[in-house]
Amino acid sequence: MTPSPISLAHAADLPRLFDVWHLSVRATHDFLADSDIAFLMPFVRDELARVTAERLLHVLRDADGSAYAFLCVEHAKIKMLFVHPDQRGNGAGRTLVQHAIASLQATAVDVNAHNTQGHGFYRHLGFIEESRSECDPFGKPFPILHLKLAENG
Repeated sequence: MTPSPISLAHAADLPRLFDVWHLSVRATHDFLADSDIAFLMPFVRDELARVTAERLLHVLRDADGSAYAFLCVEHAKIKMLFVHPDQRGNGAGRTLVQHAIASLQATAVDVNAHNTQGHGFYRHLGFIEESRSECDPFGKPFPILHLKLAENG
């Protein structure tokens, strides 16, 4: 399946975008307990609303116009990349990362060290580990790998 053209998210997309995040996290972040996901939910809702309002959220949509993958880049860093589990393996993540690099000047991304699928995905696309933090931004013991685009990436 060829991903659809990339568009900007709108406020009406927010419920669907939250669902994509939630389902994606459930599919890829098996190291998180239900309580960890519940802790993140209000922060994610607020952040999705902020980046949508600031026109920073780029989405791929299905034939019905429903978002199934999204990306946010701020200050040359990929801050969010989530793909609906039903669309994984169809090139959506690659398409959005290539857009981030080529059009949004992204050169960095953080990935949870326990998210081996995500880490492998970014390595495959030319990112290398620059540093590591032992805790996530909330101070929880989930190590974060700080990746940068390799010079030849």
